[in-house]
Amino acid sequence: MHRRNILWGAISAFGAAIAASRAGAVGEAAPPAKLKVVYHLNDLDKVSFVLGNIQNHLDGVGGPDHVTIALVVHGQALRAFHSASANPDLSKRVSQFSKAGLELAACGNTMKSQNVTLKDLLPGFIAARARRRGADRRVAIARLSLPATLRRCR
Repeated sequence: MHRRNILWGAISAFGAAIAASRAGAVGEAAPPAKLKVVYHLNDLDKVSFVLGNIQNHLDGVGGPDHVTIALVVHGQALRAFHSASANPDLSKRVSQFSKAGLELAACGNTMKSQNVTLKDLLPGFIAARARRRGADRRVAIARLSLPATLRRCR
């Protein structure tokens, strides 16, 4: 009887030691890598919605220190970012995002078709020059080192 208690005590102590070592290993895990995300915006009616999603994303991950976000704007949505006609609230949000590190990219083909330059857009935009369809998106993805499996720019 006494031997059986010693055996169970030894097994319990061994199990507790293993559990404690695993708990310590979980506490010492490397911090997660910084997230990299590309938002695609081409619908003028969705500008506020997408900017709200970006703000929620930043808030949800703990701020811009934990995520790198790029916003690729083309098509009719680029009209919302023309500095001459931009909504003051939109200008303020874009300025805050730019200061937080959001990468703003305007489609080069769209800029050409709308006859605008970077000076005509809100501050913080870069031009994603493209020679072929979908290249703007690939430029933003490459800058973030994201997988190129995201949907092509249309």
